[in-house]
Amino acid sequence: MKSLYNFIIKPYDKRYDNVRSVDGKELIINTSIEDHKFVSKQAIVVSTPEAFDTDIRPNDKVYVHHNLFRRWYDQKGKQRNSSTHFKDDLYFCSLDQIYMYNNKCHLDYCFVKPIKEINDLYNKKEKEYFGILKYSNKSLKRVGLKPGDLVVFTPNSEFEFIIEGERLYCMKSNDIAVTHEHEGNEEENNPSWAKSN
Repeated sequence: MKSLYNFIIKPYDKRYDNVRSVDGKELIINTSIEDHKFVSKQAIVVSTPEAFDTDIRPNDKVYVHHNLFRRWYDQKGKQRNSSTHFKDDLYFCSLDQIYMYNNKCHLDYCFVKPIKEINDLYNKKEKEYFGILKYSNKSLKRVGLKPGDLVVFTPNSEFEFIIEGERLYCMKSNDIAVTHEHEGNEEENNPSWAKSN
């Protein structure tokens, strides 16, 4: 079973990622099907497109767009699957909806680790628009950016992901606006709930 232009994928575990472990007990943190923050972004590739070659292979673990597995209510209040639903637990996924596979960034996507705000005058836990490059891509490597570099990214360009117990922001290469020298006091911001997945 192959699609001509799309990948066929299935959820890695479940469609929704809304359960956290707290003191050895499961806590359901959201029950709404419409909130995109709790839709699973992890998938397994079932088949690759027939029309072109790709480095992504069947059974690879991929990180995808949050709307692929999302459900919604129609005007009559009936639950519906997303437009990407194929059948059973299978979904179509276009090439640009895959952000990472096998811990390698796909296309021009990259992942940035947010850092803590150290200035007490700001009432924020996180330094806005600053982060440490965690997963790079070919275009960023060509301009000399590598994992561990301190970067500034454009507002509203980031999508939150939890990857291997770390909270990361996914964005495109051209959303990286500036690189900085490390001052030495930067601390990654990884909340405890991210590690409980």
